[in-house]
Amino acid sequence: MTLHRRTLLAGLAALPALHMARAAEPEVLRIGYQKNGILVVAKQQRAIEAALEPLGHRVAWVEFSFGPPLLEALSLGGIDLGQTGDAPPIFAQAAKSTLVYAAAQEAGGSGSGILLPAGSTIRSLAELKGKRVAFAKASSAHNLTVAALEKAGLSYADIEPVTLAPADAAAAFSRGSIDAWTIWDPYFAIAEAGEGVRVLATANDIAPQNNFFLASRALATERAAVLSAAIATLGRVAEWCTRNRGEVAALLSQGTGVPLPATKRAVDRTDYVIGPMNPRVTAAQQAIADRFHALKLIPRPIRVADAVWTAPDRNG
Repeated sequence: MTLHRRTLLAGLAALPALHMARAAEPEVLRIGYQKNGILVVAKQQRAIEAALEPLGHRVAWVEFSFGPPLLEALSLGGIDLGQTGDAPPIFAQAAKSTLVYAAAQEAGGSGSGILLPAGSTIRSLAELKGKRVAFAKASSAHNLTVAALEKAGLSYADIEPVTLAPADAAAAFSRGSIDAWTIWDPYFAIAEAGEGVRVLATANDIAPQNNFFLASRALATERAAVLSAAIATLGRVAEWCTRNRGEVAALLSQGTGVPLPATKRAVDRTDYVIGPMNPRVTAAQQAIADRFHALKLIPRPIRVADAVWTAPDRNG
């Protein structure tokens, strides 16, 4: 017992020194990213690292296969900032996540669509009725599927939803065990090049899709300057991407391991523009939230505007 007490007292005595050592270390901005988009380019260029160094911050990168797990990590405090499509933040907010919308990439989800496997006889969205349609639950593909059904005059009950993560859906698609697959780039660009694969419809054919940069409310309130600097940097990276698409494809392919031809297809159909949340984007996101609640896909109604972050006025 005496030994335990001495050990405890020694540990307590060391706490102030340990606290000072940790305080002297740079703070960390933990960013969740997927295998596509502006964040990967920024990571390859170390652009955010350069912007945050004067603020005493370093950057840690965490890769995710799709949006819902990324936002789960955000909700649990595992990351501070990340990018997803339209549906994940709606499901997260309905689950009482304290995330905030830090910025929007309008039409950033244009590289999405519904694919048909080799040998499919489906020719229209209406012919999805009664078919097994795969998509990742709570992802932008979930929303695109619902929007496609509405466009065709079908209901969600008219199909057999098969909810699979991208890698599992890719395997099911290649086996021919699903009738259609709703998916985004770079998975979309990889799969569409398969022999006999057809694109039934793209996001541009169905409904515009926005992407979002989401942050923890703690980051937005306690380190607003860091978040502002990161978003401003991503805006500059986006401008560079617009002017240098060939180099973007090379950086993305290098950073993700996705073959260059597929990456080029994804880059060519991406709109690299980042801006603050605006009434038009917020209203579009609210309409999706209302759609999901009406379908009982989220447990309660949400108000998207409650989660919109406004950057502090530097001149104020």
